[in-house]
Amino acid sequence: MKKTQPEAAQVRELLLQALQTEQSGVKIYEAAVASAINDDLRKEWTDYLEETRTHVRVLLNVFEELGLDSEQTTPGRDVVGRIGESLVAAIREAQNTAEPAAAQLVAAECVVLAETKDHMNWELIGHLVEHAKGEGLDVLKTAFEAVESDEDHHLYHTKGWARELWIEALGLPAVLPPPEEVKKVETAIGAARAEQARSRML
Repeated sequence: MKKTQPEAAQVRELLLQALQTEQSGVKIYEAAVASAINDDLRKEWTDYLEETRTHVRVLLNVFEELGLDSEQTTPGRDVVGRIGESLVAAIREAQNTAEPAAAQLVAAECVVLAETKDHMNWELIGHLVEHAKGEGLDVLKTAFEAVESDEDHHLYHTKGWARELWIEALGLPAVLPPPEEVKKVETAIGAARAEQARSRML
């Protein structure tokens, strides 16, 4: 496939949304860690919090190297920020009004929602690196390679936690830590296989 020149304004928009997603992610993980009553999950989210802080630094370096303004606001970035604030507010509300196990489950669902957007951002950055041509792509490639495996881990593992916590809440046998954790899943195919294998782990 022939590489093409991307739309510079949309590349900037993607990077602004990616940075906002990571910055909001720090706050979401801070709130989620406070909701975790499962020791394994608390450790997992604490690790993800530190990795997300690193991702913020990686993106700030991208902005610096590309000569972009990391403080620039756009309608899209503002929406991403408001969604992040809403997820933090939902976690806090659950902490204040729900039983600890239910608050933990709310936090898990909020993390999954945040990581879904985060994972898509980095997938798009990876697609850009692979299929586009132009200046600055080497900077994006370095950032993508530094972050990609973390993003896969965050999304697939937390989806597993949310599923198993829901199953536990329903009064059914759950696999905790989830199969994704046990099998060290890093891909969508691996996540599907881990979910299919869960019945053998009960």
